[in-house]
Amino acid sequence: MALNIPGVVAVVVFYILILGTGVWAARKSRQAERKSHGDRTEVVLLGDRNISLLVGVFTMTATWVGGGFILGIAEAVYTPKMGLVWALMPIQYSVSFIIGGLFFAKPMRDKKYITMMDPFQIKYGRVLSGALVLPSVLVDVLWVSCTLLGLGATMSVILDLPYVYSAWISSAVAIIYTLLGGLYSVAYTDVIQLSLAFFSLWLCVPFLLLSPTSANIAHTAFNHTFQEPWIGTLEQDKVWKWIDDFLMLGLGSVSFQSFHQRTLSASSSRTAQLTCYAAALVIAILGIPSILVGAVAASTDWNLTLYGSPPPHLRGEHSLVLPLTLQYLTPSYISIIGIGAVAAAVMSSTDSGLLSATSVFSSNIYKNVLRKQASDYEMQWVIRVTVVVVGLVGTSITFYTNSTLVLWILGADISYTLIFPHLVSVLFFKVTNGYGATVGYVIGLTIPQPATADHVTMVVAWGSQVFTD
Repeated sequence: MALNIPGVVAVVVFYILILGTGVWAARKSRQAERKSHGDRTEVVLLGDRNISLLVGVFTMTATWVGGGFILGIAEAVYTPKMGLVWALMPIQYSVSFIIGGLFFAKPMRDKKYITMMDPFQIKYGRVLSGALVLPSVLVDVLWVSCTLLGLGATMSVILDLPYVYSAWISSAVAIIYTLLGGLYSVAYTDVIQLSLAFFSLWLCVPFLLLSPTSANIAHTAFNHTFQEPWIGTLEQDKVWKWIDDFLMLGLGSVSFQSFHQRTLSASSSRTAQLTCYAAALVIAILGIPSILVGAVAASTDWNLTLYGSPPPHLRGEHSLVLPLTLQYLTPSYISIIGIGAVAAAVMSSTDSGLLSATSVFSSNIYKNVLRKQASDYEMQWVIRVTVVVVGLVGTSITFYTNSTLVLWILGADISYTLIFPHLVSVLFFKVTNGYGATVGYVIGLTIPQPATADHVTMVVAWGSQVFTD
């Protein structure tokens, strides 16, 4: 297969559009800096706390609808032994947003914290909180890796562009416009990215559903046609694991800095809450196309396509099922549009991960622990350097796994077990103290490891086709 020139051109045009939007937003950021009575750091990291409801809904939703979301849902629905019953990420994130809006958005925004970790440092002190800051940074780095892995895999399949170029170029674009305008650039580019992802994904759906090589997904949902039914099954001995997974994603997402960065940057506490509720509805809708892609892939006789036999899950390519389905079941121009959807979704999540990790490190580690006397000018350089470092580390991690689900589940598990319990404690329980936090952190660091290892082992096992119960 030769390099897909029209597809490359389309991606280049999209990247230029995003960079242009980032430059425009950077000008808005500089104007806000001149008008603001606060420090420049708050303008860069929180958009001067002036993000409107509409932009907030776009950037909140776009942050979660990334490469891991789009490719991960399709992968889970398609993969035998899983199916839709194990791919409820849109519902889990909707629940997460609702919980965040009901219990977390108002108290955090009212107290005007800069990051999610501020109440930790107020309650536990600077040094102890530093140990809790590190998992938060790691979660965001894994988030960056997960999103870039999805885009690189898609480009390598549809454009026949080497993965290394896809990953590094995409990472560079996200780093550049995040450096230029901070949260303003991230938020306003998210408006374009989410709009493109929404329309592009839904445009691909009719072509997939009408593919002559695929059976009716309503029939294959409950019947073994080419593989196990894509609706999946929930056996009695797996119920508690399903509940654990649901809670992990539903509650773990509440303790993502990316979530709180959106609520803390809202123009008011009420706006922060409404942003959460509206995003809960939108993200559920945006999960439907990926579910349909996975269902169509599971309903396809791959021997009738140019891909041939055996099907992707028997070749260990289940993680590539979305780009493979677009490549072999739709016209070439539609698959290129699908690339645009994935690229848009990836950019909107990558920049959020970059800025979130940067916010926590620069504000809670560098400013509050390492150099309390750091000037505003010094902090600007710390932010820039951290964005670049996080981007480089996050991109490098993508070369050590080929499954977005591995990184996605690992990040959510760390957030759920190491950060969420402490966040609830510092916000709602006055009796908590540093000694209890230390014990809780050690327990959370050691006990969840078997569960985390089990999640990762399962995904790796799917990749090598060692399906075990």
